[in-house]
Amino acid sequence: MIYLDYAATTPMNSNAIEVYKQVAERYFGNASSLHDIGSNARQIKEASAKVIANALGAHPKDVWFTSGATESNFVAIQALLDGRADSRKQIITTDIEHSSVLNVFHRLEKEGWLVNWLHVDENGKADLDHLKELVSEQTALVSVQQINSELGTIQPLKEIAEIVKPLGVLFHSDCVQAFGKIPVNVADLGIDALSISAHKIYGPKGVGAVWMNPDVEWGAYFADPHQKKSLRFGTDNVPGIAAFAAVVKEVQLALESEFERISSFKKNLISAFRKLPHEMVIEGSFNETSPYILGLRFPGFEGQIFMLDCSQAGLAISTGSACQVGSDLPNRTMKTLGRTDEQAREFVRFSFGKDVKAELINEIIPKIDTILTRHFKKVLRPAQNKSEL
Repeated sequence: MIYLDYAATTPMNSNAIEVYKQVAERYFGNASSLHDIGSNARQIKEASAKVIANALGAHPKDVWFTSGATESNFVAIQALLDGRADSRKQIITTDIEHSSVLNVFHRLEKEGWLVNWLHVDENGKADLDHLKELVSEQTALVSVQQINSELGTIQPLKEIAEIVKPLGVLFHSDCVQAFGKIPVNVADLGIDALSISAHKIYGPKGVGAVWMNPDVEWGAYFADPHQKKSLRFGTDNVPGIAAFAAVVKEVQLALESEFERISSFKKNLISAFRKLPHEMVIEGSFNETSPYILGLRFPGFEGQIFMLDCSQAGLAISTGSACQVGSDLPNRTMKTLGRTDEQAREFVRFSFGKDVKAELINEIIPKIDTILTRHFKKVLRPAQNKSEL
């Protein structure tokens, strides 16, 4: 099967698997233990934090490991809000964030926070003029993802920071789809916290990280009065953390070359799609999206059915973010962009990674052509039969 769902998860890198195995066998101690075995595990964790901090342009002491992106988003947002000493109660985000962010905001809304939803344009890009209208001295926090997981839209984080920071607003970003694929430097972006995940860049599942700006006050949601300030508590997954660091080293070295390679692949795939005798609509602006994600629709073909037909043909794609899979509702991101229910249900996502090679296009396109031709013949045949009557 040709795997084209890298935005959902990635196959674990062989080097990461080996690192995980070796650390699990040799450095099995609890990193919080004071004896030598615990100290050895703690050294592995600290060395891994240095690797990830270097990739972010940050200091290791400001990197905190979590169980994944969902926890990272939760603890980062909550920590920033808990650290505020003022009475600000307004928070801002977009309606196309990952569900792990939206769920936090919906919960906060029930707790009394005033949530304002920042508009996005037809390509999913944050509306900066609307942000200027919303933000005020009553705004506590803004959270906007760096790259949308369905459209691939790259958000103007630096410009957002320039609008909100002068008003004392804290700024969080879900950088899960960006880290390891485009440069992510915390100083350049002007953010106060970010969330990242290992399994999106060939690392293990169940491992993530948060960077917290040391220049702002934050409070740990899972606070322990008997221990020093920490973002979270619990036994560290040291083998997973070490494997995370191992893949970060590799993807950072290949960041530019892989970006160019995937950009070329995406461009050529789109060109090949356009040559097919079937209508196709690309969602998102090609020039302002990640090359790793391609969202599109084939009008008249429901995305769930198309995805299943692709699976039977040996192509693994998705109908959007994995958090929405199984829902009977139209794709939330498409609805936010103003698409009809029918159009929203047509949405599918192709996403790319290290095993996607240029020669695969010659296998992908004939399969897609066959699927589309077969489907639209079925759709057309009843109409033709009816007209003959």
